[in-house]
Amino acid sequence: MTVNKFNLPDVGEGLTEAEIVSWNVKPGDSVAINDILCEIETAKSLVELPSPFAGTVTELLVPVGVTVDVGTPIISVSDAVSGDPTPADAPVPAAAAPAAAAPAAPMYGTLPAEDTAAPEARAVPVTGGAASPLVGSGPKADAVKRRPRKAPPSAVAPVASAAAPSPVVEPVPMTEPVESQGIWINAGAPSAPDAAAAPEEGAVRPTLGGTISGLVNKVLAKPPVRKIARDLGIDLADVVATGARGEVTREDLVSYQAQRDAEVDKADTFWGKSGRPQDQRIERIPVKGVRKATAKAMVESAFAAPHVSIFVDVDASRTMEFVKRLKASRDFEGIKVSPLLILAKAVIWAAARNPSVNATWVDSADGSDAAEIHVKHFMNLGIAAATPRGLMVPNIKNAQDLSLKELALALNDLATTARAGKTQPAQMQGGTLTVTNIGALGIDTGTPIINPGEVAIVAFGTIKQKPWVLDGEVIPRWITTLGGSFDHRVVDGDLSARFMADVAAILEEPALLLD
Repeated sequence: MTVNKFNLPDVGEGLTEAEIVSWNVKPGDSVAINDILCEIETAKSLVELPSPFAGTVTELLVPVGVTVDVGTPIISVSDAVSGDPTPADAPVPAAAAPAAAAPAAPMYGTLPAEDTAAPEARAVPVTGGAASPLVGSGPKADAVKRRPRKAPPSAVAPVASAAAPSPVVEPVPMTEPVESQGIWINAGAPSAPDAAAAPEEGAVRPTLGGTISGLVNKVLAKPPVRKIARDLGIDLADVVATGARGEVTREDLVSYQAQRDAEVDKADTFWGKSGRPQDQRIERIPVKGVRKATAKAMVESAFAAPHVSIFVDVDASRTMEFVKRLKASRDFEGIKVSPLLILAKAVIWAAARNPSVNATWVDSADGSDAAEIHVKHFMNLGIAAATPRGLMVPNIKNAQDLSLKELALALNDLATTARAGKTQPAQMQGGTLTVTNIGALGIDTGTPIINPGEVAIVAFGTIKQKPWVLDGEVIPRWITTLGGSFDHRVVDGDLSARFMADVAAILEEPALLLD
C-alpha cells in the first residue's frame, strides 16, 4: 500500500498561503480523482480543492482554521480503497497484471494569463444558471393525455396507416404557474395554485405559441416557498439556492432567516456585561484571507496613486422610468433589473468617449523614472461587492461587447456568486474600471479608493425623490449623486469632469445609448 501526501497547491494566482475552511472528507473515506477534498480561503476567494489521487483517506494533516504555506502537505491518501484487500492479502494472479490505467489529470496548475489583445480570448458571458431547467423540454404538446373522442356508431374503424387529426390544444393563460421538469415556475401570478391543480408528472401545460419566454433565468421556487418568502419579507433573489435543479427550498429560507435573526440577536447582546473590565470586552479578530488582501491593496492604492474626487447630482427620473419599462418587458422577464444596470452601461459608453479613464499606470521595471500609461481597448467592469468575508471586486469580462440584456444577466450572475462566497480568483483579476453601488445601503455619495491596477472608480449613490427645478418649476424628481475618484497621474480635472458628465448624461436620458 502506497500513501500519497497531497501538498497545498498554488491555485493559479501566485498566492503563498491559504486557510483550511472546511474538510469534505475524514479518515477512512474512499475518494476518487477530482472528488472535492476541502475548501480553502485564499487572499482572493474560497476555492474547492479536488483530489489528485484515488484511494482511502488516511489522515488530515492540517486542521480547520489553520493557515499554511503553499507546498505544505495537507492530507494523505493511500492507494488502497476502503474495504479492498491489502497487497499482502490480495491473491497473486498467474498472468502478468495489465498496466495500470493512467490517472486522470489533476485539476491544478497555473491559470493561463488572459490575452486581452486577442479577440478570440474574449470570455463568453454566462446567460443563465447551470441548474436552470430547460423550458420547453419534455414530451410534445400532442403527447398530453386526453380523453379519447368517441366515434359515432356508424363510423368505420380507421385504417392503421391513416394519420390521426391533431387534437386542438387549449392555450393556458400566462398568469398560471407552469411546471417544467417537476419544478413550478411562477409565470407572473401573485397567488400559488392549489396543490390539486398541479398537472400530472411528465405532462407539459401548453402555452400560447408553444413557448415560455424569459423564464429560464427567473428565481425558481415552488408556490409554498414563495408564499413563505412573501410573509417573511424575503427577496428570493437574495437567497442562495441549494435545490437539486437550482430552486430555492424551504430549508434555504429557514437558513437565510436564521442568519438575519442572528444578526439582530447579536445587536441586543453586543455591549456585553458592563461589570466586566473593558480590556476583557475587546474582541480580537485575526486579519487574514480577503480582509488581509483588501487592506494591503487599499493602502498601496491610497498612498501610491494621488486621488482626486469629483461629484455630480443627476436627475435620474428617466432612468427610473426606463427600468420600470424593462421590468415589464417580456424580453427581460425573470431577469432582475435595477438602475445599476443603466449606470454600468453608462460607464462603458462614457469610457469609450474618454479612453484614458480605462487605463493603468505602469512604473518602470528597473526602478527608473520611466513609466507608461496602458490604455485598454476592452472593458473588464468591476462591481464592488460586500460579502460576509469582506470586500470583493469581481469583474465582467469584455463588458463592452454585451447587450443590455446580456449585461443584466452578467450582473445577476456576479451578485449571486458573490453572495454565495463562490467568486473565483480569475473573476477578480484584470479589472479595468470599477463601480461601487453604495446607494444600495442608503448612502448619498462617497470618495471611494481606486482598485489597484486601475485609474478610476465610480460611486453610485442612493436614488431618492427630492425637489428639483425643471423648466422654472420646483417639482419632485428622482435624484442621485455620483462620486468619482481618479488617479491624477493619468486623469486630470478636465478629463474626469467630462467623463462624469457623460455618465450623468446617460442617467438623465438613457435613450442616448441608442445612438
